[in-house]
Order: sequence, then structure tokens, then C-alpha cells
Amino acid sequence: MHVRLTILLFLLFLTACAGMAPTPENVSPETLKFHDTHSRSLYLYSRARFATNEGDYPAALNLLREAITLEPDSAILHGEVADIKLKIGQLSEALEYINKAIVLDPDYRPPYVLGGMLMSSAGKDWEAADYLRKAVKIDPSREDAYLHLSLSLTRLFEYEETVSTLKTLTKLNPDSILGYYYLGRTYSQMKLYRDALGYFAKVLELRPDFDQAVIDKAATYEALGDYSLAIDTYRSILDRDEHRVAVLQRLIQLLLQQRRFPEALEYLELAAQTGLGGQETYRKIGLVHLELEQFDDAIGIFGDMLEKDPSAANIRLYLGMAYEENGELDNAYSEFTKISHNSPLYLDAVSHIAIILKEQGNADKAIAVLKEAFAANSGSLLLILNLSTLYESIDRPQASLDILLENEQAFLKEPRLHFRIAVLLEKLGKRTESIDRIKRVLQLEPKDPQALNYLGYSYAEMGIHLEEALSYIRQALEVRPRDAFILDSLGWTYFKLKRYDEAVKALEEALSLVDDDSTIVEHLGDVYAARRAVKKALKQYQRALELAPDRKELVEKIHRLKGEQSEK
Repeated sequence: MHVRLTILLFLLFLTACAGMAPTPENVSPETLKFHDTHSRSLYLYSRARFATNEGDYPAALNLLREAITLEPDSAILHGEVADIKLKIGQLSEALEYINKAIVLDPDYRPPYVLGGMLMSSAGKDWEAADYLRKAVKIDPSREDAYLHLSLSLTRLFEYEETVSTLKTLTKLNPDSILGYYYLGRTYSQMKLYRDALGYFAKVLELRPDFDQAVIDKAATYEALGDYSLAIDTYRSILDRDEHRVAVLQRLIQLLLQQRRFPEALEYLELAAQTGLGGQETYRKIGLVHLELEQFDDAIGIFGDMLEKDPSAANIRLYLGMAYEENGELDNAYSEFTKISHNSPLYLDAVSHIAIILKEQGNADKAIAVLKEAFAANSGSLLLILNLSTLYESIDRPQASLDILLENEQAFLKEPRLHFRIAVLLEKLGKRTESIDRIKRVLQLEPKDPQALNYLGYSYAEMGIHLEEALSYIRQALEVRPRDAFILDSLGWTYFKLKRYDEAVKALEEALSLVDDDSTIVEHLGDVYAARRAVKKALKQYQRALELAPDRKELVEKIHRLKGEQSEK
């Protein structure tokens, strides 16, 4: 169809020429020759453009080479060859033709744009920027050079010039969607996220279906820590097209990170229905069921997966854990014992086996299993920590500490070992030694939030170094800003400093995250009691007692406060 149309147009051109007035007699042969040459060159150029559009690059190149023999000084023809050479990956030859076109006509813009694109693709962004700046100067009204220039400048971290370039573009063309979009991307790279959001919003005002801008907007919310807005933004894309694989994967990952498991499960099941992720998707579905304590569902998922691949040790471990959590200890034991001694997960399985044995009232056998495994795997910190925990769980804290101290030399650079020793020392009433041990943890891991919190809380409990305690706890919160137990430590330290308003604020925030911890509730009661808000204090103490009925000190606090009330 296209070929026929081209031929018809060409015949029409010839017919039109045939019907034109005769050439004046005073026109010289040289002039006629020039016109014939130029006409032939235009004809070859037109055919070359047609061949290029059809993807027939060899034919296009042959036609253009013939045209260049007729008009060797044509910058346009050299630029066309450069464009095709660039398309077919012959970069060095493309550059030769680009530079030749520029020499032939320094004011011809297209070769500069091609040169910028070529240099950019070769990772030579300084050279690319030089070409593209000249293209912008020749014709400031064309958008493409601005956009290519901004990309090269961004990769060069020349953010100031990038922003200036794109703002010039959007001033010339207030409807430049890509201009605003690249401004958003640039500000995001500069970590000026609020500015970035403004430009993404402008893009979506002009083109609401620009999904990549929506994705970048969501990523910007993530960078700002506005995870709920990020999740809502990703959802808005999936509402239009649930088959957006990358968006679905990112949304699932974000929901899992935020522990929004019911919502994550909804999208994981959508992914499974569309065949996305294969067995990995089903693994995540099973783990989410575990987190939601939907143990029967988890057992069903992992059981089905094992039927398809009985050698999958990680799935067998998860199945054992699901049985264990569901109280089906015999089934759990059976699955854990099927994990081979050669598997990387064997030590995890042994740890679970020991827990089950202890739960079944056979603590001695559990200890023997762990000791036997540790004898064969003496480099396993996991086994020695689990053995220590097992001793502590049967009320043998000294034995728990001894097993760690006996093997300390093998794990001197392991912060978890020293942290565990510190906890046991404190339990045995050796608080000063416990603090010294925690300081060893911080020497190895200065930003460890657990150690920072432990040290700060220990000082607060002892009523010493309270400003230092506050500093440690604030450092811990920088790492884990929404950790209820670190917030509790913060509130308790403020209480010790008699900064009661700040204490209430911190403790109420802690309770908004974990509302069933009796210690946090008690601490809030202590603050109210110190402020002589007796009714509020009593309410918190009674709630703490409901959560932990065996805590006699809470009963004593309630009686004391009620006594004070009656005296009034």
C-alpha cells in the first residue's frame, strides 16, 4: 500500500513537471544540471526516508550514499546517515557523520541532538552536554534537547544547571509534561522530596494517566516515610490496571514491611491468580498466614508446596513451625526431623526440636540434643544461644550464663553473645557487670538500638546518669522511631527527670503501638501518681493488673493509692 502510494505520488510529480512551462531559453546548462542533480538527490532522500520508516536500513543507507555523491556538501544528508548509523549501533561511524554535518552547516540543529544522544549512550555525559547546549542555543523552542541535556546533567550531578534547564523549558512551554516530570525526578535525586511531589502533581494535573509519574510519586512518599500515602498511591494504579506487575510487587513488599498483613495477603493472592512470582508468592502467602496466626491455612499452603517439591527444606521448616504454633507438636517434630544434617537449615530445625522436647516435659533430652548438635557445629552461635535460653526457661539462670562464658572466646566479636550475657548478669543481680557488658556490645555495634535502649533504661532504673540515659535512648529511637519499648524507656527516663508532661506523651505513644504490655501501662500509672492524678493512676494500675494478675507490686500500689484517697 505504502509503496504504491509513493509511486503514484512520484508519477504525479513527474506529470506536474511535464505540464509546467518550458525552461526559459536563457537558463544555462550548468543551472539545468544543478536542478537535475538536486531533484535526483531529493528523490533519493525521499526514498531513503521511506526505507527508514519501513526498517530497511541497508537500503536507506545505500540511497543516502548515492545522494551524497550528488550533493556532498549537504548537512541534511550526512545527518540522516548519522541517524541510521546510530539506530543500528554503528556509533563511531555515526559520530563521523554527525561531526561532518556540523562542519558543513554549524547552524543545522539535528546533528547536535544526535551527538548528544550518542555521547550520552556511551556514558560520555560531559561531551553529550556540550552538543545539547548548542542544540538548545540554535533553537530554544524545541523540547527534545532540553530533556536529553537534563538527563546528562543529572548523571553528572550538575543539579543546579539541570533545574535551570528544565525551568527554562517549562517557562517556554507551560504544558511540557516531560519537563515537569524530569524536574520531579531531579528534585527527588536531590532529596528535596516535597518539591519533587509538587512537580509530580503538576504532571498528573496535565496527564492523569501518566503512570510512571504516579509510581515516582509513591516512591517519593516512601522516601519521606509517608508509607500510607505511598501504599494508597500504588493502589490507585492497580485500581486502573491490576496487571501492573512492578507496581503489584512493590505494593506487596511495602505492605509486608509495614506489617499490614491482611492487605498484603489480598494482593499476594491477586499475584498468585495472575501467575506472578510462582512458588515464591505462595511461600509469602504461607508466611503471612503464620503471622496472622491462621495456622491451618499456613499448613495447607506449605503442605501443597512440599508435595510439589519434597526436597524444599525451607518449606518443610515453615510447615513444622506452623504445626508447632498450632499445637500439633508431634507433626511439627516429624517435619523438623526430616531436615537433613547437610541442610543449611538443620541447626534451625534442631533448635525447634529442642523447644518441642522441652514443651513435652523432656528438658534433659532437649539439652542433650542441643549439646550434641553444638559438639558437631561448635561455630554455631545460634545453638549456644538457644542452649542458654533453654537453661533459663527451666529456671537455671546460672547454668544459662555459664554455658555462654565457657564458650565466650569463640564469639568475642559477636554482639548478641555479649548482650545475652548482660541480660543474665542483670537477672542474677549483677547490674554493674551487666552495664559493663552492654558497653562491650556498643563498642562492637555503636548504633545497636537494643543495646542503647538497655543501657539508657538501666541508668534510668538506677536513677543515675539520667541525661546520658536520655541520650542513649534518643539514639536508639533514631534507628527504631516506632519501637514501643524504646518509647517506654524514654517515658520512664523523663519520669525520673520529673519531666512528667513529656513522660506522658512518650508512654501514650508507646501504648498506641503496644497496648497490652503491663509494664508500659504501670509506668504511665506511676507518672499520673507522681502528678497526684490519683483516678488516672488507679485506672492504669488496674489495667496493668488485668494484663498481669500475678504482679503483687501492682496490688500494693492500688491499695496504697486507695488508702491515700480515703484519707482525703
